[in-house]
Amino acid sequence: MISKRKFSQLFFALLANANLFALWKKALYRGGLKGVCFPGLNCYSCPLAPFACPLGSLQQALASLKALKWQALSALSYVVGTILLYSFLLGRVVCGWICPFGLFQELLFRIPSPKRVVPRALRYVKYVLLLFLVLLLPALLVGPTGYGKVWFCRLVCPAGTLEAGLFNLALRPELRSLVKTLFYWKVAFLGLVMGLCVVYFRFFCVVLCPLGLIYGFFNRVGFFKLFWRGEDCLDCGICRKICPLNLKIPEEINGCECIRCLNCLKACPTHVIEINLSLTPAGKFDSGETSVKSGLCERTEGHRTNSDR
Repeated sequence: MISKRKFSQLFFALLANANLFALWKKALYRGGLKGVCFPGLNCYSCPLAPFACPLGSLQQALASLKALKWQALSALSYVVGTILLYSFLLGRVVCGWICPFGLFQELLFRIPSPKRVVPRALRYVKYVLLLFLVLLLPALLVGPTGYGKVWFCRLVCPAGTLEAGLFNLALRPELRSLVKTLFYWKVAFLGLVMGLCVVYFRFFCVVLCPLGLIYGFFNRVGFFKLFWRGEDCLDCGICRKICPLNLKIPEEINGCECIRCLNCLKACPTHVIEINLSLTPAGKFDSGETSVKSGLCERTEGHRTNSDR
């Protein structure tokens, strides 16, 4: 039976790519919905996409600042406001339950192969990509016309290569004469990312995705948080073992990397992990009272002895 999360992922993937008329018209949808940013990573230039991508829209607004000024500022205000709204209300719930490219990565990870954990140091690559390719270069590196480029989409984004580049070429073979070296780089990079996603759970999310990083900044202060009741914890370690991202729980239960899959919540035998819907910032270890070390003996009393560990 399909889980609630997989059902949600599939529903939103279909919603984000619902413009089936493109299969006959072979053209991008340009209606009113194109002005609405979909929460997850889903390329604007995909023929099936009726919505805009927030990451691409953010870069486009920044790239137009010098040339269009007030129009670009208006667009930038809208895009930033939309991203902040999604961030405060959902955080990385978007990543775990909504993003189509997240679902694609999880399907790749199901392919039989040796499985590995992404080295923690690689998590910081997406910070560099967010700062330079998404924020600084589009606004600062402009051409004679005053326009910059959407550098992350242009050089990195595998979702754009898959959904826009390859799909457009399949629908419209006449575009193949326009293909240049940059496209071959993007295809090779897409293949590399797909291969790594077979071995590493959500490699793109963990290492490369600036949009997930933005949402992650709000995991601790947004509306959707996780709460850990330390005084009732058995310290059995099941939550840490079942976490697909190998997070340290409870320390990272509301950290930037948590995609809100809720595996830990469902697996906990004493249900000490709960959903907390409020705008109150999460406290230390998200219990508000008990730390791991100081509460260890008190938590285990009545549950099991020290020799049982």
